[in-house]
Amino acid sequence: MTKIYFTADTHFDHENIIGHCNRPFKNVGQMNHALISNWNKVVQKKDIVFFLGDLSFNNDDEFLKKLNGNIIHIKGNHDHGTTIIKEVLIKYGGKEWLLIHDSGIFYENKMKYCDIRYVLCGHVHEKWKHKRIKDKICVNVGVDVWNFKPITIQDILTEIGGYNGNGRTTS
Repeated sequence: MTKIYFTADTHFDHENIIGHCNRPFKNVGQMNHALISNWNKVVQKKDIVFFLGDLSFNNDDEFLKKLNGNIIHIKGNHDHGTTIIKEVLIKYGGKEWLLIHDSGIFYENKMKYCDIRYVLCGHVHEKWKHKRIKDKICVNVGVDVWNFKPITIQDILTEIGGYNGNGRTTS
């Protein structure tokens, strides 16, 4: 059965991200290896991964070849390759979820997104895992707060307290 995963902010080959985000790696080689290994342990080749931006420092194609899954790459502020998708809307459990790299864009465009209550993003690294702002729930799917691996929608729903075990949100 195909599974769906979410993640962001791997920053492969970005040496400075280790210090900026307090990542537990000695060097960029160790970080790259751990991120690829963690990804491929949970994601199978047939799975779908929504990647919410900032894949690598300068060589997305090299890393995409090493990662399992069918990857839908949403553009982050450090992505300079061929990524052109800026946002994705999905439906799950009767709810619409906006997938975007920077949650700030969501809050700046309130009219465009006024009916959306659930946002998945990256960009904020280790600063927060999820937050609620009025009637909106925003979840950071970045590797820095999810043990350096992709996560499922069930992980997300459990984190925000809205998962009742049958794929439906309770809020």
